[in-house]
Amino acid sequence: MAGLQAVGATDAEASSGLLILCATVGAASIVFALLYRIPISIAWSTPGAALLVAAGQNHANFAGAVGAFIVCGALIVLCGLWPALGRLMTSIPKPIASAMLAGILFPICLAPVTAVFDHPLLALPIILAWLIMLRLAPRWAVPAAMLVAAVVIAVSAGGAWLQRAELAPQLTFVAPVFDPAVIVSLGLPLFIVTMAGQNVPGFVVMATFGYDTPARPVLVGTGLASIGGAFFGGHAINLAAITAAIMASPEADPDKSKRWIATLSAGALYLVLGLGAGVATALVAASPPILIIAVAGLAVVGALVTSISGALEEPPHRIAAIATFLVTASGLTIAAIGSAFWGLVVGAIIMVWLGWRRRADREEPSATPARDA
Repeated sequence: MAGLQAVGATDAEASSGLLILCATVGAASIVFALLYRIPISIAWSTPGAALLVAAGQNHANFAGAVGAFIVCGALIVLCGLWPALGRLMTSIPKPIASAMLAGILFPICLAPVTAVFDHPLLALPIILAWLIMLRLAPRWAVPAAMLVAAVVIAVSAGGAWLQRAELAPQLTFVAPVFDPAVIVSLGLPLFIVTMAGQNVPGFVVMATFGYDTPARPVLVGTGLASIGGAFFGGHAINLAAITAAIMASPEADPDKSKRWIATLSAGALYLVLGLGAGVATALVAASPPILIIAVAGLAVVGALVTSISGALEEPPHRIAAIATFLVTASGLTIAAIGSAFWGLVVGAIIMVWLGWRRRADREEPSATPARDA
């Protein structure tokens, strides 16, 4: 919700976006579970939503953002149809991809701190609930924070927020605008973080639990669903990573052949949750914006830790990774293109330069002159 509104969505458009994301994720999960009888988990792009929040200051036209969403979906389809492009995406160095994602997440993870100073009576109960559950039941920490946030917002807003709530789910069509600058600064980074932060780890997770996931159907299917959903405000759906680790593991069922039932159940539940999109939108609209971003920040702290760890795990590439992180986190815009793209460019240049220098140093002959006996 915070991401869609950050790139210019109205309340109705954001509600429609949440509804269509739930619908496409649910439908795709059900179809893949029934077709392949393996726990292929589908989710919307969490790093993509974080990217929208970070890019919101530069993109206030939602029609342009929708055009970028469509391009992102088309590129995902292209990855499925053209294996070489898929291999190219998976060949993006992990330190650079992880550092870019960390740079996107970092400002969002600062929001809880800002919220405590701006709205202490609202923010502190949310953060305390998160901390307590993080100690007692880590899996429930973020849901607990979201529940407390909903209660705090509802109490502080009185009954006014209910008057804005559309209890009946509604889809709102958004005519896309294909702005080259928005496509480069929003669509391409959305595609990259969705592939690098969700699809690629998702395939790795599935392989870890012994499942051979059909790449082409998954990429083409989620890409087409992303394109269709974009016309109603959805940003992107993809193969899940964290959720896949739950549903493909023995936690879902000790019998490996029955774990697909977990994704079938999750798909059905997504369809039910989508019906509450109007109420969720009303709550978000009644809240101070920083409070919603703060809840999102708590939700992606784990992803930030993972991204930073991945960015810095290879000592030879730490300078390039830090440069990528700093440029991305800076939020700078050059030629109407956002910082996520420039972070990739700067990191790649530094990685190539330092790699070339190291190779040159290894190949350079000894400079010590030989002396006669």
